[in-house]
Amino acid sequence: MATNSTGKSGQNEEKVVAQFQQLRQEQRAIALKISELESEVNEHETVIETIKDVDGDRKCFRMIGGVLVERSVKEVLPALRKNREQISGLVSKLKAQLTVKGKEVNEFREKHNIKIQGEGMTEEQSNKKDTKETVQGVLV
Repeated sequence: MATNSTGKSGQNEEKVVAQFQQLRQEQRAIALKISELESEVNEHETVIETIKDVDGDRKCFRMIGGVLVERSVKEVLPALRKNREQISGLVSKLKAQLTVKGKEVNEFREKHNIKIQGEGMTEEQSNKKDTKETVQGVLV
């Protein structure tokens, strides 16, 4: 019966690790989306700065749904500003979600006493990874 209890414990540990990895993956996905959207905001700002002093009747081209359309600067500039603000608002919401997800990950780590490989090791210990002096009981 000792094997069954150890097996159950091993299965529970695997479930905990899988849940933890899922939480971290969700956290990384949110961070990646934030990065992508911040890049879009920067692109919008660059374009806005470039065309803000241009004559409003001058024609310019805008990509909409994969189709390049001809518009005037006075039509495009307000749309760009509106898009930039909407994307910035979304980035703010995602940053709040990232903070919540970070707290969730940390609480899960503390609840299940999960240690990350290499965390809390001194430089000397990390250089001795192949020896038995490294941190024991690492789950992730």
